[in-house]
This record gives sequence, C-alpha cells and structure tokens, in this order.
Amino acid sequence: MEPPQGAERNNGGVAEGGNGGFLASCRELLRPALDKVRRALVAFGAKLAKTSRDDPRRVAHSLKVSVPESTALEGAMEPAAQATEEINNGGGGESNAGFLASCRDRLRSASDGLGRAVAGLAGKLARIALDDPRRVAHSLKVGLALTLVSVFYYVTPLFNGWGDSTIWAVITVVFVMEFTVGATLSKGLNRALATLVGGSLAVGAHLVAQLGGEKGEPILLAVFIFIAASAATFSRFIPEVKARYDYGVLIFILTFAMVAVSSYRVEDLIEFAHERVTTIAVGVATCLFTTVFVFPVWAGEDLHNLAAGNLDKLAEFLEGMESECFGETSSCENLEGKAFLHVYKSVLNSKVREDSLSTFARWEPIHGKFGFRHPWKQYQELGTLCRQCASSMEALASCVIILKGSQYPEANPELCLRTGAACAAMSSHSARVLRGLSLTVRTMTAPSPANGDMSAATKAASDFGTEFSEDGALLQAMHVAVVASLLSDIVAQIERITESTNDLARLACFKKPERSPSAVVINIED
Repeated sequence: MEPPQGAERNNGGVAEGGNGGFLASCRELLRPALDKVRRALVAFGAKLAKTSRDDPRRVAHSLKVSVPESTALEGAMEPAAQATEEINNGGGGESNAGFLASCRDRLRSASDGLGRAVAGLAGKLARIALDDPRRVAHSLKVGLALTLVSVFYYVTPLFNGWGDSTIWAVITVVFVMEFTVGATLSKGLNRALATLVGGSLAVGAHLVAQLGGEKGEPILLAVFIFIAASAATFSRFIPEVKARYDYGVLIFILTFAMVAVSSYRVEDLIEFAHERVTTIAVGVATCLFTTVFVFPVWAGEDLHNLAAGNLDKLAEFLEGMESECFGETSSCENLEGKAFLHVYKSVLNSKVREDSLSTFARWEPIHGKFGFRHPWKQYQELGTLCRQCASSMEALASCVIILKGSQYPEANPELCLRTGAACAAMSSHSARVLRGLSLTVRTMTAPSPANGDMSAATKAASDFGTEFSEDGALLQAMHVAVVASLLSDIVAQIERITESTNDLARLACFKKPERSPSAVVINIED
C-alpha cells in the first residue's frame, strides 16, 4: 500500500521545520564566537596600523623581506630539481662523500679543541703544584684521612658499635681537614668541644623538660632551644669569639638543636648523644694525626716567612729606585713595565692572609724554632708598618712615573744632581736596612745594635729636609723635591719597622749573632 499524499506532505513539513530549528540554534551558538574573532581581527588590524604609523620604515622593511623570499622560493626549486636529477643519475654518492668529509672535519676540530682544553687544564694544575708542592701533599693527606676513617664503616665489629652514626666521622674529616696544622687544630678542637658541650646541655635540657610531663615537655624543649640558639648566635658578634671560636659556636647550635629535638622521639637519648660525640672525636683524631705527622704545614712558619718576604719586597723596590731612577747610569725608560715598581702591591694585599695565619698559629704546639707563647701578635704589628711603608712607596712610584713622563723643563742641573744624590743615598741605605731586617727575621738572629745604614739613611733624610727649608731655588722645583720628600717619609717609616723588628727579636728571644773570629773593629775618631 502506498501512503497517502497528505501524510507525505505532513512528514516533509515536520522534517523541514526540525532542520530549520537546528540550524537556527547552531547560528545562535556560533554568533558569539564569530563576534569574538571579528573583534580580535579588528584589534589586530588596529595594532598593525598603529605600528606602521609609528615608524613607516617597518612597512618598507617587510616589503623588502617579502620580495627576496618570493624570488628565493622560485630559485630554490632549481637546486632541488638539480639534486633530484643528480640522484637519479647516480650523483648521490659524491654528495654523501662530501657530507661524511664535513663530519670528519667537525669531529677532528672538536677533538683538537678538547685536547687543547685538557692540555691547558693539565698545565694549570702543574703550575699550581710547582708554585707550592705542599698543595699536592695536602690533597694526598685528605685522601689518606678519608680512607682511614672509612675503615670504621667497612669493619663489621666497629660498624656494629656505632651503626649509622659512623658516617659522622667521615663528615667530620671532610669539614675539619685544612691546609695548615693550626687551621685543622682550630676547627677540630672547636668541633669536638662544641659537640661535647652541646650534647651534654641538650641531655640536661631533656631531663629538665621531662619534669613538665607529656604536655609540658615539648614546650620546655622549644624554650630551651630558643634561648640556647639566640644566645649562641649573639655571641658570634663578639670580635674575639668571631675570630677564634665562630666555627665552634655553629657546631654547638647544630648539636644542641639535633639532640634536643631528637630527645622527644628517641628512647635511648644517652646512647644517641654518646655515638655522636665519639664518632666526631674519632674523625677529629684522624685529622689531627694525619695533619701533624704526615708532611705538616705550620701556619706559624708561613707567617714568619711572610713577614720576611714582605721586608725583602720593600727592599727590592728601593733597590730598583736607586738603580733605575736615581743612579748615575739610570735611563728612566719604560718605567711602567719595570717589575720593581709593582712588588709592593703584594705587601698591601697581605693583611687578610697575615691575620688568618696569626690566628691559626696561636693554636699550634711547639715546633721548630717557635716555642710556647711565641709573640705571634708582634708579626701583625710589623705587617701593619710594612703596609704603611708600601702605601708610601705606591705614592712614590706614581710620582716618579708621572715626573719622568712629563714635559717639565729641567730645573737647575746642579739642583737636580744634588737631589738625585740624596734620593739615591736614602734608597740605597734603606734597602740595605730592610735586607738586614729580613735576614734577622728569617734566621731568628738578634739584629746588631749599631746599624750604620739606618743612621746614614736618617742623616741623608735630615740633611735634605734642612736644605729644602733653607734653599729657595729648591722650593721652586717642587716636582723634583716631592720625590725626595716621599723618600724621607719612607726612611722614617723604615726606622719604625726597625724598632718593631727589634721588639720581635726581644720577645721571641732571637739568638745572638755569632761574631766572626776574623772580624776587626776599627774606631775612627775625628
């Protein structure tokens, strides 16, 4: 049977009406999205217009870029077609060979660069080792100490005695081991004593906190930790504590906090504290044994040599001034490149090393020529005077360089000759004085009470000062006289250095100089 025509019309009308409603709903859903896209495009167009109005050259640049790109696209097709033709004709082998050759070249250049880098690093390490071979010995000592302390971890009976706390011995060696004996003793004793005191006080705090019951114990522990940490941290601002016990205060805070906090959860607190103290004591003992008995490096000896070396450098500067600037055959050419004009700079920069060596030297036991209660502080006073003298030498060096490079008309030749002779005499005698003081410090021999060079240098400076104040012509040649004035100040500073060295010889009980049996003393009377 065929359906009636009216039914078909009714069905078609329903389908059309349903599809129309669906499309209308889709349009309603898409209209907000299309509006957003339109607004975005309008905003983007406005931004482009504003950018082009700000600088029209940007539009021209864009056009210039687009032209080569369009032509390059066409031109790029030709090499591609040629490459395809070459591959089809069997030319791909040559292309592959060129690619492999370029890879080999790049690998060869990379390997050469790596080789040069390794060679440069090896050369740098060799120079460091040659500058001070003790650095190599120290590196080996650290490895030896870690190897020895690791035995406690590998041997089962020793490990069972401490358990996992054995790792604190290894950590102690890493943090305590230093280059000099004094530095290792300082950190080692600070760590051992701070751990002992901090652990003991933490156990005492735990016992007191237990009296507060289950609820009061954590409150009391928190109060004790707050008070101990605050007081210990504030003590670090005291200069004496900062200089010698700063590391110990840090370890005290760490140990007290660890033991006190752990006491709330650890059942056997006494054993916990005992393991920490003993393992750290083992690590410190290992460091001290290795540092003192295996190629020891003494901070006191380094400080002693530093003081003598500074005196030698000051003497070298004055010797160079006498020979290169004030001598009869001095050329005064290319003074900026002369090495003697820069030796004083290391003296100016020696304060930090000098202070640290002096601090560590106080921790060291009797060794070599250095006895108990050696006057290490006197080395700091001597170093201060040397740096003051070096600062005057810096001013003198700058003045000489400027004077020799200037175009001042030469003053009265006789006046310049007289001034140069006075400067040469002051430089020569002062240099000999400093060399003698350096030898005195190095050999720990008392200086001679009669120092002719010091007297001669002082007399030359005094005579020049008198002549400077009386001679009016000399006052006119200020650019020449200022050099001699600076040298006169240096002579006065060297006299103070001599007095400080005499004090050091007296306090350290330097040995008396041996008089040569062939020495002859001649007294000349006017």
